[in-house]
Amino acid sequence: WPQTGWGQRLTEFVQAPWRVENRAVNGRSTKSFLDEGRFGAILSELRPGDFVMIQFGHNDQKSEDPVRFAAAEGPYRDNLRLMVRLARERGGIPVVLSSVARRRFGADGVLVATHGEYPAAARMTAAETGVPFIDMEARTDAWLRSLGDAPSRRFFMHLEPGEFPAYPDGLADDTHFRIEGADEVARMVAGEGRALGLAPFGFAPSG
Repeated sequence: WPQTGWGQRLTEFVQAPWRVENRAVNGRSTKSFLDEGRFGAILSELRPGDFVMIQFGHNDQKSEDPVRFAAAEGPYRDNLRLMVRLARERGGIPVVLSSVARRRFGADGVLVATHGEYPAAARMTAAETGVPFIDMEARTDAWLRSLGDAPSRRFFMHLEPGEFPAYPDGLADDTHFRIEGADEVARMVAGEGRALGLAPFGFAPSG
């Protein structure tokens, strides 16, 4: 605490009787998530008509880590295709999302894109496989640009020393969210899902 992923907060933005099973695990890539059997575990419980939200990219970029690295053109797209195919074989409805933007502002105060070819690779794979695509990089990029450098810090793991017992020395993390940021991103996901006509997002709370 207080690190919170948007998947943990998405349950607040889906319409009954739908519910969220958040199976995201910090630090995983498409490669390591598959290799560890985590996607297989999801498939074993998947029921026809379940939606499968698939978002990777942050950790696929780790070219120095053979456990996680999956190049955008090649293994990353192959892994996304595999997840889509396996989910469909179980009757699931896959949805591919691009990664959320990192909060990285340059010296000139302009947000710096950090995901390289991965968002485009996710988009192309969704189009190729005919599944819904939610461009969360574009949405969160616009959100962070509208906020600016200093005002956006409160949504991320920027902690003062002593503010939280788990982080006695404080923290400056521009990738992971506090609950406030997770809520904002979950609200965006729900809004995009509603615009696509995805059943779980028949509405989203105002605010």
